[in-house]
Amino acid sequence: MSRVHKDLRFADIPKRTEALLVETGAGPVPCTVYRPPSDTETPAPVYVNFHGGGFVVGRPEQDDHICRYIAATASCVVINVDYAVAPQRQFPVPVTQAYDVTAWVAANGPTGGWDGSRLAVGGHSAGANLTAAVCRLARDRGTFSPRLQIIDSAPLDQIADPATKQSLIAKPLLSPQLMRVFTAAYVPDPAHRADPLVSPALVDDLAGLPPALVITAENDRLREEGDAYAKALEAAGVPVVHRVFQGVDHYFTHTGPVPAGKAAIDMMATTLHTALSV
Repeated sequence: MSRVHKDLRFADIPKRTEALLVETGAGPVPCTVYRPPSDTETPAPVYVNFHGGGFVVGRPEQDDHICRYIAATASCVVINVDYAVAPQRQFPVPVTQAYDVTAWVAANGPTGGWDGSRLAVGGHSAGANLTAAVCRLARDRGTFSPRLQIIDSAPLDQIADPATKQSLIAKPLLSPQLMRVFTAAYVPDPAHRADPLVSPALVDDLAGLPPALVITAENDRLREEGDAYAKALEAAGVPVVHRVFQGVDHYFTHTGPVPAGKAAIDMMATTLHTALSV
């Protein structure tokens, strides 16, 4: 799942990175800071990225291609977060780390060299679930206000039996067995799986959340809950851009097909640039 198609690696985009360690309520979190290829006269806006991997795979570098592309195309600083993963660190540790890192980024723009008031957050798969949790906590606590949340192929309902989540193809990337393993590792106590920070799709108090870009894949087992979440956000008055990419499966932004993967990543960067420029 962590392999990136060679034609999606954007090898022509230069890499300007540095290491960052952020202290959180659940321990220190390493991050990689991606800078735009050229310096700007004023501090650039900032995007906080959470990688996928079922809350079990701890490989933030799998999003290197997306982080570099966004930094270059959206002209913003990207913070790629190496949050702790299960089974060693279970819910709510990743949520605490994701939120605390984002809050630190929002509050420490002068230190980091970015504009923390122009902030967005997003992720892929498990990272998109964490994105929804971060935005919910930010709204409830009134601490910071992301200008955009990117929800890409997210698991949003951890209660439903994965076998009930259908795909249009015979052998999708996510099997029910694999999904059960991920959920059991991340949230071993079934009583916690209905928590809004675990299953954002199961709650109806969505008003006041940040504008959203919701990306779903036609053949993904997670498509229906992503589509439903986009509709629920819109019904709650949240501005939503939602696109279903046709003929692709979960994690196509990493594994391809290349045209769809590039189109989705470019859509993220373009939407971010617009949201962070105002």
